[in-house]
Amino acid sequence: MAVIYQAAYRRASSLFCRLHSTYVRKMRYLNELKEDDSLCRQAQMSGTFYLFHNLSPFLQKVGKKYLVPQLSAAEMKRILEKFKEAEQWIEKSVLIGCSDEPVPHFALDLGALEKSVLESELKGSFTDLRKALFILDGKDSSLLASAQSLLRWHDSHQYCSKTGQPTQKNVAGSKRVCHASGITYYPQMSPVVITLVSDGSRCLLARQPSFPQGMYTALSGFCDMGENVEEAVWREVAEEVGLEVESLWYSASQHWPFPSSCLMIACHALVRAQQAEISMASLELEEARWFGLEEIVEGLKREPRSSKQDDGSFLPWFPPKQAIAHQLIREWVEQQTS
Repeated sequence: MAVIYQAAYRRASSLFCRLHSTYVRKMRYLNELKEDDSLCRQAQMSGTFYLFHNLSPFLQKVGKKYLVPQLSAAEMKRILEKFKEAEQWIEKSVLIGCSDEPVPHFALDLGALEKSVLESELKGSFTDLRKALFILDGKDSSLLASAQSLLRWHDSHQYCSKTGQPTQKNVAGSKRVCHASGITYYPQMSPVVITLVSDGSRCLLARQPSFPQGMYTALSGFCDMGENVEEAVWREVAEEVGLEVESLWYSASQHWPFPSSCLMIACHALVRAQQAEISMASLELEEARWFGLEEIVEGLKREPRSSKQDDGSFLPWFPPKQAIAHQLIREWVEQQTS
């Protein structure tokens, strides 16, 4: 009977593969893993793992490049056998994606274990995610950002907001359930508008006191309850720099893990050149000013470490390529030079 079942399953799988694209197969497989705990538990035994320590991802330096290792289940077991309750650690992992084959990918935070011992064993280091985003390529940084956000959400939602009782995550980590109240909690993102303001020939960039020295970026802010994207852009620009948006258009969107899990909605906004005097009223900003095309082009070439001058001041530089603010700035340059 088992042989007949396996043959039928292979035929069905073969037909499925012929009928659907790789992307569709991946998405349906991931959905199955999220809905079926036993299937996801099996997948953990054949999947790969990305490691974190108190939300800092594990990286290895190879030559001048930094890589994000993917550890197999066998490697994870070997490492965790040196600590107590190894199998329970695997249960704490969360599903974050899969390859085309498909091989499922999981993220696991080992923050309760000794960091130095882990780094010595793994021959690498746990690196702050903000720093990691500057030194990794886009694919790896995006995956780590998503993984950190999901791990952070689980860490902050261990108890039900209604009953105060512990919540239980499913194996994939796609939800948590309070069995006392029956409430199911799902990970959520907060919408944030990020806007590059222009007066036609210049663009406006700003910085907060917490930014690295010399870094400027586009204006951003959380959407208020009940606002649509346009209203959020109008309000944020008015609040932060005292300008009134005349027109705006959407560019793209991006998940961003800071300060928690955000959906960055990127827009361009145009203000009248005759009414472009900046008036900062926001306590969040340290400085906001207009930049001409030449200064923007030079700033895009500049890296953080090369921005410091002999007199101790810093030349302007902009967010890394992985950040959607970088995309907005480059789009503006292309508009000016087309």
